[in-house]
Amino acid sequence: MTEATRRERLRAETERDIRRQARALLVEHGRDAVTLRAIAREVGITAPALYRYYDSREDLLRRLAEDICTDLAAELEAELDRIDADDVSAQVYAVCRGFRRWALAHPQEFTLVFASTEDALGSCGPDDRGQVGDQFGRVFLEVAGRLIASHPLPDDLGDDVPEDLHADLAVFQQVLLATVNDRGVEVDESVLPLGAVYHVTQSWVRIYGHVALEVFGRFPFAVSNPEPMFDSMLAQILGEMGFRHLTRP
Repeated sequence: MTEATRRERLRAETERDIRRQARALLVEHGRDAVTLRAIAREVGITAPALYRYYDSREDLLRRLAEDICTDLAAELEAELDRIDADDVSAQVYAVCRGFRRWALAHPQEFTLVFASTEDALGSCGPDDRGQVGDQFGRVFLEVAGRLIASHPLPDDLGDDVPEDLHADLAVFQQVLLATVNDRGVEVDESVLPLGAVYHVTQSWVRIYGHVALEVFGRFPFAVSNPEPMFDSMLAQILGEMGFRHLTRP
C-alpha cells in the first residue's frame, strides 16, 4: 500500500467515524446536539481539525441527511425485493407503509431530513432544479411511476390541474420519466401526462402530511391507532387514480 493510498483510506475512515458520531448524537439528543465540538470530542480530534473533512456544520448535516436517505432507501428496497415484481400496487403500499414505519421509529432522523427549515439541507426528494439527488426519492418516484405506467388512467385525471402549475409540473414530469426509464420501464408523456404527475405530487403531500402529524404528535384529535387511517388514505389516493383492485401486504 502506497503512502497516498494509506492516507486516503485513513481519511475515509475518519469521515465515516465523524458521521457515525454525528448520527449517534442526533438520535440520542436531537439536531441541536450535533455540534463540531461535541463530535470532535467523541472522535478524539480537535474541533478545528473537522474542517479538513467538512466545510461547516451545515455541510456535515447535509452529508448526514444523504446517509439517512440512502439507508432508508436500502430498507425499502429490501422490502420491495420480497414482493412480486408484477404486483405494483403491493409495492406502493410497501413503500408508503415502510416510510411511515421508519419515520415513527427514527423521529430525529426524520426531522433532520424531512422537516428541516434550512434550504442547504434539502430533503429526500427533488431539489430546486427538479433533480432527484438521493436514493429515497428515486425509490418513491420509481414505484409511483411504474404503478401509473402499468395501468390505464382515468380520462379526466388532468381536468383538475391548475393552469399556474403546468410549467413546474412539466419540469417534474421529465424527472419522473427519467427516473422510471432509468429502471428499464419505457414510458413517455402519453403514459405519464401532467394530470398523473400532479396526482403523484398531491399524493406525496398527503402521505408526508399524515406521517409528519404522527411523528410530531400533532393530530387534531386523539387517535389510538392511526394506521387504519393511513391505509384508508392510501386506498383513497390510489382509487382516485383508477386503481380499484389493490393488494394490501
